[in-house]
Amino acid sequence: MRTRSLLPTPSLRPGARPRGPLPDHLAPVAASGTQRRTTHMAASVLLAYPDDDVLAAMPAVRAATPGLPAAVRERLDAFCDLLGAADLGDLRARYVATFDLKRKCSMYLSYYAAGDTRRRGTALVAFVEAYRAAGWEVTGSELPDYLPTVLEFSARATGDDAAIAAGLLAAHRDGIEVLRTALESVASPWTGLVEAVCLTLPPLDERTQQRYVELVTAGPPAELVGMEPVALEPYGPAPGPALGRGTPREVAR
Repeated sequence: MRTRSLLPTPSLRPGARPRGPLPDHLAPVAASGTQRRTTHMAASVLLAYPDDDVLAAMPAVRAATPGLPAAVRERLDAFCDLLGAADLGDLRARYVATFDLKRKCSMYLSYYAAGDTRRRGTALVAFVEAYRAAGWEVTGSELPDYLPTVLEFSARATGDDAAIAAGLLAAHRDGIEVLRTALESVASPWTGLVEAVCLTLPPLDERTQQRYVELVTAGPPAELVGMEPVALEPYGPAPGPALGRGTPREVAR
């Protein structure tokens, strides 16, 4: 197995400053470890580009949601309903317009803290090292900070490794909240999926809340001059199970 990820050429446009009051973060629901893992795997599947693999996985998601907290289940089921009834051509175009072209809707978690700066490469390496510390290897074409990959890791990590997954999500919680807020502001059909994840995470502490407000207001930092693509390939392959092969084949139960 080998990691093959390059920092893509920036294609995101600066966004406007928000108007009006900032939305509150969601209060978490009571969820067991199994319920949290199931939620994260379901969200990992459904947040991917809505291709045939996502459609094929939808029955497994539906079969897993009855045992989840009501607020989480309702959001996952609502997206499955939408996915089953949507014009897929329109939905796919909207996915690209949302996650590829809106600066505050990036699925790459380190982008919120590092933006288009030289710090991004270091942040990406930190994700790779966290996965490897738990015995996992990132494969496929996505960067290691891609939210569906992080959620897949959270769903599949057990025992002491679960603490590593929780640490990754906690370290980038402000970015997840910015993503949720941005999706909500454009009435995105993917809003409920990110809300479902947030409902299963611990409450925001004061420092994370402040950082979230700053990011919603100003957006990720930008420093394009002198940027070079950052390859993760020099860190070489490591043995272990793989993350990011595409849409996960199963929903954790």
